[in-house]
Order: sequence, then structure tokens, then C-alpha cells
Amino acid sequence: MQSRENVKEGKSPQGIHVVAKPIGPVCNLNCEYCFYLEKKALFNSDEQYRMRDEVLRSFITNYIASQPTPVVEFVWQGGEPTLLGLDFFKRVIELQKPFASLKTITNSLQTNGTLLDDEWCTFLKKHNFMVGISLDGPKEIHNRYRLDRKGKGTFNQVLRGLRLLQKHKVDYNVLASVAHETAKHPLEVYRFLKKEGVEFIQFTPIVERMLDTDSRRYGLRLAGPAVLDREEQQTELTPWSVIPEEYGDFLIDVYEEWVRHDVGTVFVMNFEWALNAWIGNPSPVCIHAKQCGRCVVMEHNGDVYSCDHCVYPEYRVGNILKDSLAQIVERSCSSGFGVMKETALPRRCRECEVRAACEGGCPKHRFAKTHYNEPGLHYLCAGYKKFFLHIRKYLKAMTQLLENGFPVTYVMDAVKGPLVIKLDEK
Repeated sequence: MQSRENVKEGKSPQGIHVVAKPIGPVCNLNCEYCFYLEKKALFNSDEQYRMRDEVLRSFITNYIASQPTPVVEFVWQGGEPTLLGLDFFKRVIELQKPFASLKTITNSLQTNGTLLDDEWCTFLKKHNFMVGISLDGPKEIHNRYRLDRKGKGTFNQVLRGLRLLQKHKVDYNVLASVAHETAKHPLEVYRFLKKEGVEFIQFTPIVERMLDTDSRRYGLRLAGPAVLDREEQQTELTPWSVIPEEYGDFLIDVYEEWVRHDVGTVFVMNFEWALNAWIGNPSPVCIHAKQCGRCVVMEHNGDVYSCDHCVYPEYRVGNILKDSLAQIVERSCSSGFGVMKETALPRRCRECEVRAACEGGCPKHRFAKTHYNEPGLHYLCAGYKKFFLHIRKYLKAMTQLLENGFPVTYVMDAVKGPLVIKLDEK
């Protein structure tokens, strides 16, 4: 989840980035496409799945000391972190307070929104939390995959949570997952979110493979990250995985509406990343960065892994009670995990005209093969390429506007007809 400031100003996060999972894979929902709930199989059956105070204290102290930048962004995720209750997060603020004069400390909370109430929102507003809330679209679309433990849809509860955030003026953005069926309804999703007053949106494609040998060894049902040196990749997709071309079409349809009506009022992070790449800035998100490894994830017991998608024993790079985060991140990077994202790109990617915007995508999903029969092609390649090629004309126009000191919002006039700008308008 990216901060609102980075999205609007095009700043690239630097230094160390940690996603903390203080309640591990525990959640009150049972979303069909969730890849993290099954991670319970990696822990002892009697696990409490609640971050102990010594782990929390060590994490906060360690993170602030290890972060080389003046801003330390704490991101709390799950599972569902609100299951910990308000007291846990009051303790977070208490432990962070002594360091407030040393660093700028921010907090973000990713939630399904179903447990939010007035007390929660009052706290979140008071302490300037940025909240990411998961909402996939209107009722029929959201309820297709986002279910509770009884198999019932969660739309009404999530919408209630969203409106509470709005009522209390809590900073928030919406994370909308694009799964197999969702991709067929781009404008329904986008127009619904706009109607509900959402200004910041991130679309996340859902891609998961069925069991492979490694996953079976751990007692899991979903495949782990693609391993490029493995001769045969398990490519049987889950029924909820989005089709590459349909994901590209989803983004294109939303973009065509956005670029005509909503530039400057609605911020779709996927579109911001594309403009950022076109201008020539480093990617603010790991999936489209040249290399990765500095965005680690910490489980409730203090174990740190190279990535949110790599919570498997072989990707464990340390524990917060024993190692500094600086050492852990260095270990993550020096292992070759992050560098391989760039060096293992297949020929098709290296020759691709939209490489700067894509950079091969997330290594977890590089299980397809190129027309050269090379392994390591991202599953969504066709969709990414279709989208990035389609929007080039708009990105070019926006860049020219920015270079000449005009608001990027002028692009909306340009797509409706010839754009004439008077010098005295500058």
C-alpha cells in the first residue's frame, strides 16, 4: 500500500520498507482468492498468532534505528490486523512516541473494514493513520469472492466501514482486487468507487497457481514463487485467476474513462506508476522496479521474509529479536533474490518496448514461457503490454504538459479535441 503523498507527487520510496503482520494469517473473512490464510500451515498448530510485546517493541526500535531515510513508514497488515483490538495499536503509538523527535513516523493499516466502528475511526483520525480498505466494487462483484466464514458476502459490512472512515475524515484508499470475474466489469467497478467518493484506488490483479511439489511439502494448496531454474513450472491456475488480456482490457477501459473525466480528482495508483515510469523516475512499487529485496515482510513472531509473496522457510532472512533490519535487508539483497528480478529477465523482456514501465513484473508470477521457449515470462505479460502500449499517447501528452509548466489536467481537454493553450494561462 503506497502513501497518498507518494502517489500525488511521484516520489519514490527509498531505504527499507517493512510490512508487519502482527496477527499473522488470521482473518475473520474467508475470501476465495486469498493466498495468505493458508500460511497457518507454516506455524505450530498451537500458535497464538498475536505479536508479543517484546517483538513489537524490538520491531519499532529496530525499524526506526535501521531506516536511513528521515521518514519511517509502518505498515500493518494481515490477515486482519483489527482483530488485535484497539489496545494493540494504542501500544504501537506509545512505543513510537519517544522517537518522534528523531524521525517522521507514519502508520498505515490495511483492513477489510468489517470491524471498524466509531471508536476505531476516532483513533485512526487522531493518530493520522492512512487506511487501505479492501473493496472490489458494487455488491454483486464484491460478494463474488470476498466472503465471511459462513460463505456469505461482506459488501454491506465493508461499505459501512468505508462510510465510517469518510464520516471521521480518516485518510484512506481503496484496494480493489481484479480476479477472473471482476475483470469483466471495469466500468461498473470504477464508477461505483467514484460514486462512493473514493479518490485513491489501487487495482491488484489476482494470480495464483495450484499446488506444486514445494507447496505440498509445507502442507499448502497454492504454489509458491516461480523458480526460474526449475525445468518444469506448475502452471495450472486457480479458477479465480485473471486472464492476462482481460486484465489489460480492464485497465484500458478504466483509463479511457479516467483520462476524459477524472485526472486530478481521482488517483488510480496503477496509472500514476505508469506516468512515473514514462517520465523516467524509478518505480515507487516493487512489482515494477528493476530489482527488489528491500521491501520485506515480518510475521507476528518476528521472522522476516524477503517478500509478502515469499513467506516460505527458504526465503526467511532473519528475526527481529536477533538481527537488525539493516542486516536483514542486506541479507535479502545479497542472496540474489532481488538482483535476479533484473538479471533473469528473458530475451523477450529485455527487447520489449514497454520494459521501463513493467520491468518483468513480480517474480512470483514469472512462470510463463516466451515465444523463444525461455522460462521466466510474467503470466500477465500480454495484459501489461497491451495496457502500456495503449496509454503511451496519453503519457506523452501529459509529459509535454508537465515539461511546459501546464497542469496535467489539461490532458482531458486534449483527448476531447485539439488542445489550444494560451501563454497567459500559465
